[in-house]
Amino acid sequence: MAAARIRLLPETTANRIAAGEVVERPAAAVKELVENALDAGARRVSVCLEEGGIGRILVEDDGGGMGPEDLALAVQRHATSKLPEEGMLFRIATLGFRGEALPSIGAVSRLTLTSRNGSGGAFAIAVEGGRTSAVTPAAGAPGTRVEVRDLFFATPARRAFLKSPRSEAEAAVEAVERLAMAWPEVGFRVEVDGRTALSLAPQPREARIAALLGPDFATAALPVEAARGGLVLSGLAAAATHHRATGAAQHLVVNRRPVRDPQLKTALRVAYRDLIPRGRHPAAALFLDLPPEAVDVNVHPMKTELRFRDSEGVRGLLISALRRALAVGAGGAVPEGLAQGAAPGLAGEERGGFAEMQAPVAATPSWRPSPGWRPQAAPPAAPALPLGFAPPAPAPLPEMRAEGPLGRPIGQVLDTYILAEAPDGTLVLVDQHAAHERLTHEALHAQLVAGGVRAQPLLLPAVVELPAADVARLLDRAADLARLGLEIEGFGPGAVLVRATPALLGAPEPAPILRDLAAELAEMGESLALADRLDAAVARLACHGSIRAGRRMKPEEMAALLRQMEATPRAATCSHGRPTVLKLGKAELERLFGRR
Repeated sequence: MAAARIRLLPETTANRIAAGEVVERPAAAVKELVENALDAGARRVSVCLEEGGIGRILVEDDGGGMGPEDLALAVQRHATSKLPEEGMLFRIATLGFRGEALPSIGAVSRLTLTSRNGSGGAFAIAVEGGRTSAVTPAAGAPGTRVEVRDLFFATPARRAFLKSPRSEAEAAVEAVERLAMAWPEVGFRVEVDGRTALSLAPQPREARIAALLGPDFATAALPVEAARGGLVLSGLAAAATHHRATGAAQHLVVNRRPVRDPQLKTALRVAYRDLIPRGRHPAAALFLDLPPEAVDVNVHPMKTELRFRDSEGVRGLLISALRRALAVGAGGAVPEGLAQGAAPGLAGEERGGFAEMQAPVAATPSWRPSPGWRPQAAPPAAPALPLGFAPPAPAPLPEMRAEGPLGRPIGQVLDTYILAEAPDGTLVLVDQHAAHERLTHEALHAQLVAGGVRAQPLLLPAVVELPAADVARLLDRAADLARLGLEIEGFGPGAVLVRATPALLGAPEPAPILRDLAAELAEMGESLALADRLDAAVARLACHGSIRAGRRMKPEEMAALLRQMEATPRAATCSHGRPTVLKLGKAELERLFGRR
């Protein structure tokens, strides 16, 4: 009889395999430990990281603490105080419930757990690579102190797949920020290699949202409130004119649990789909509360994805509430019946970047015949702005041909679209911002290929305050940004000094450019090639240096823009792939008017 080929794995090996599902990187360990502190009733949580959490993680809280008996059980797999009854698995009201975090961390690191409850002294227990020591008396304040050293020393293959210490630290700080958003009444502090990366006092929800998403979000935020059955949605969402380069500023919280649920993120994207440019992402802090039995949190190892009993109801509530809030924020009352329908479009308000968030641009209304209509005098034309392809000095615009393939400009529609007539009679519509964005992109790219984008020194260097992680990210790429004409240097722990900006952009505000570039660099990560990083940065700069929607242009400016489009490669689309020009020929017009 052949010997059996199947055998039971040793307990230590099995525990290390299981640990890989729970603790994939330092951020996951930090998340699990902070969740334990919150479940224990902590009102202040402190996190210290060394070497991105790979060398050391220290989490301290002022929660209820544990006695010696509970301490011994806490490091055993599947031991938990959060499921008093078996049926509670489908009515979970705590962040943790599986009893896997501490034993998983102990299986792949050197873990020391010190805790003290209100009825006695402190006790400690140690776990090293899955081997547990006895519980011993120790010194400690009320609450729990968890120290993790040499993470993944017992599984060196997993350690080899980690990113740089800075990237791992940023991920850990982000994990704490997301929990801090869900628990505003709790104070949080995070130190990275002795530097304070996050410091939040207990505060109301609105103040916590502003602290984490920034004052620019707070000024553009719209209240979101809705309820249906047992579902209650609340929070803040950004106006359609306020969008970001990545989805990092989307905070979704379900029953006090921060999640990255694909279904909720899709609903958020659908609500903004017709209101923001493709490739941009809305910012939001949304809180959904529903009965625990109406949601299953036990469907993902990291508990970041959920399964709803009434998924369509949740999706519909989120989309309709957001569309209702966005409709009001667009400047008008919600029309009757809009709450369950589509949000009205924002014609003529396509905007790229943050430069136009401060105040909405009033577009010229399109003419519709009515009994009370009277012609109005046009407002005085704004001073001509350099069009990227023209020198910023008072030199005249390039010599223009009377007419080219795109024809002669007739006027503007909504101060956003140039209306022209081509030589063959075709009606031409040009999106002035999208078109100029492409022209600026190509001009910046040409300068970059030729040796570097020409910089324009600022008369007075500008100081831009940013989160510490964004400052570090920008300073790491300072040499690359200098090639793009953006000269920066550090200015304290949370600020950047801007000495020069790309000359081609005129005189842009440095702060919006730096915020977008920091978000772009965070999204790209470390593995992207230098050429790809520079090309993405060029596209971002081009958006900030382009003519905006809502800006009235002179006839000679419109003509110059059309002529330059005719001479510029790839001018049929903007840097984000959207069309810059539409044409309506005789056949299309006859079809629209029912002539064929």
